[in-house]
Order: sequence, then structure tokens, then C-alpha cells
Amino acid sequence: MDLMNYPLFVLALAFVVQFLSAQVGDFLRNRVRALKEEERDDFGVVLGATLTLLGLLIGFSFSMAVSRYDQRKNYEEAEANAIGTEYVRADLLPSDDRSRVRELLKKYIDQRVLFYTTRNTQRLVKIDTDTAGLQNELWSAMRPRTAEATPLLALAVSGMNDVLNSQGYTQAAWRNRIPIAAWGLMMAIAICCNLLIGYGARVKDWRILLILPVMVSITFFLICDIDSPSGGGIRVHPENLLSLAQALRSQ
Repeated sequence: MDLMNYPLFVLALAFVVQFLSAQVGDFLRNRVRALKEEERDDFGVVLGATLTLLGLLIGFSFSMAVSRYDQRKNYEEAEANAIGTEYVRADLLPSDDRSRVRELLKKYIDQRVLFYTTRNTQRLVKIDTDTAGLQNELWSAMRPRTAEATPLLALAVSGMNDVLNSQGYTQAAWRNRIPIAAWGLMMAIAICCNLLIGYGARVKDWRILLILPVMVSITFFLICDIDSPSGGGIRVHPENLLSLAQALRSQ
């Protein structure tokens, strides 16, 4: 189970771990050794540098998540364009093959819509299996024509190749996530920041110790939500595929 597909879990885990880190810092201040006044300037430099590093990592990670989200949107549009183009190019095939290819494309686009709208992991596996089966059928429908070297038939075969390739690009984009190592580094630095804040506090005030854990946890939640193609609330809606499917059903 990929825990990064559950943004609410990331929110809760990040908050608990960070708040406990702040409490540990406060414990060290009270029970081990408190900061002396002459040490506070140097401590402030270290805390400021650590917070700056955390902010930079969060900014880079947010940028990575948004770019991957935009990539998934672009590939959804590319899939719809490829399928729509091949549906038109089916006119270049003989009548029997034309009808078969168009019926298969209608089924295929329904599977692609399900791929974007389904959240259940097991159902997604079945959708991928059904999609692969339809791809085999579509290519089988085109295979007898690959030996016919007429330019028009070659155009239809090329369009089918684009349809199949676009699905592969989409799958690759969905697997392109923020690396776990990056998440681990962000969490480690966030823990250090909260530990330092708890240790450097002059008096124990749980309201002050809550501020950074809450803000950073919400930020982690947003990044995880954008970066999760099937588990988050911010998802790519297949508007282009749905519009195309409606247009094909009306024909």
C-alpha cells in the first residue's frame, strides 16, 4: 500500500510527529540544559537557516507536484485528441474494418474515462487489464492492413499507434511522483525545526508550539494531494475524454 496516496494520513502523521518533536525540544530545555542568553544569537542563526532550508524544500516539492499534475492534464488531452483523430481516420479503412475499429474505440474511450474517475485500486487493476485487451483487439483490427503500403492506410495505422502510445505516456505520468527520499528529507528537516523551536522557547506555550506543525502539515497535505493521481481530492478530470465520448455516442 502506497501511503502517499492518502493525503489525510500524511496530514495526521506529519502533525503528530512534528508536535511531538517540539515537545521533545521543550523537555530537553527544561530537563537537560536551557539556552543561555549569550547563546541565543547563534541559536537564532541556526534556527533561521533550518527554517529557510525547510521552506526551500517545500517550495521545490510543491513545484514538482504542480508540474506533474499539469503533465497528467496534458496527457489526458493528448489521449482524447489521439482517439478522436483515429476515429475520423477509420474512414480510410474498408467498411468492415471501419465499423469494427470505431466500435472498439468507443469501448476504449469508456475504459479511459473509468481510469481517470475510479479511486478503487483493485478496480484500477481490472481497468488496466481490460484496456490492454482492447488495445490488442484494436491492433489486431489494423494488423492485416499494415502490409498494404498505401499512404492512406499507413495514415490510419499511424493514428492507431498514437492511440496506444498516448495511454503509455499517461501511465508513465501517473507513476512519476515525488520521490520518497524527498519526502523523508522534508520530514526530517521539519522535525529538526520543531525540535529547535521547542528547545529555544523561553517559556512553554503549547499554542506557540502548535503553529509550525499545523502550517507545515497542511502544506504537506496539499503537496501530497496534488501529487497523488488517484488518492487525492485534486485530480485530473477527464473533460476532453468525456466530451469526446459523448460526441461519439451521438453519432
